[in-house]
Amino acid sequence: MTLITTPFAARATAAEVLAGVDLTGRRMIVTGGASGLGTETVRALAGAGAHVTIATRDPALAKPIVDEFANTEVAALDLADLESVRAFCAAWNGPLDALVANAGVMMLPERQVNAQGWEMQLATNYLGHFALVTGLHAALRSAERARVVTVSSGAQLLMGFDFDDPQFERRPYDPLAAYAQSKAATVLLTVGISRRWAKDGIHANSCAPGTIHTNLGRHLDTATLQVLGARDADGNVATPDYYKTPEQGAATTTLLAASPLLEGVTGRYFEDNQEAELVEDGPALMAAGGPGAMVGVARWSVDPAAADRLWEYALTATRNAM
Repeated sequence: MTLITTPFAARATAAEVLAGVDLTGRRMIVTGGASGLGTETVRALAGAGAHVTIATRDPALAKPIVDEFANTEVAALDLADLESVRAFCAAWNGPLDALVANAGVMMLPERQVNAQGWEMQLATNYLGHFALVTGLHAALRSAERARVVTVSSGAQLLMGFDFDDPQFERRPYDPLAAYAQSKAATVLLTVGISRRWAKDGIHANSCAPGTIHTNLGRHLDTATLQVLGARDADGNVATPDYYKTPEQGAATTTLLAASPLLEGVTGRYFEDNQEAELVEDGPALMAAGGPGAMVGVARWSVDPAAADRLWEYALTATRNAM
């Protein structure tokens, strides 16, 4: 399969990938759109004319960008709370042209669970988004050429989904393992959507935004931040050459959500505004080159059989939680 390429370099910004694109009349949702990469994604989409709903746990945080763009609005959404997800879906009216699953949590130091007993990273990063996407299926279908974008991470290279103990109920909890499997799951979600909903005109792709200073890393200790290159030996903030600005980090997400260049593309994984290569041995890359070398998509993250199995797991989990 030939990899998809675009004319945009790795350092292109979200606004640059939509230069000249008119999204007037399009309705879009960005989860976690009140901060970090989510805000830059909202800014680019709204700047191109789309009506963007900022879905966030704390609507007050979205006030600056809502004040900046009249074609934005904010709605409460807590992805770790299934009742909140269902209420959000029930309140949505009309077609939905794009859903950007951007919100997430990273490497919680201790195992936390939501009301359903789900490990919090899996609950927020994957299961909550699964419930949101499936709850909005009719709205996406009615748009006729809708897109779903999931924001994953190079961490998906570290491990696949553990079907034997996804909630860390028997194995020792590990913050990085929990984050990595949740991010592999977000890629598998787009594979599952592509296999089921392409006939409905719904296309789904996933991406890694790169390494960026955002509040996603707020749970990380200094030692971990040093491994990631975000702190120097003295614990001060560092910005290695491979780091991006938030505007650059949001570019691939925005490209997948709205660029005409990706019309009809589905079930693929992108980074640096290009489709990523398949990698057989992700952990070896990490050991060899550090976080800057975390490139490509792991086979387990795009495996159709795993995507189907995970879809059924998520369907059962969310239905049993009713």
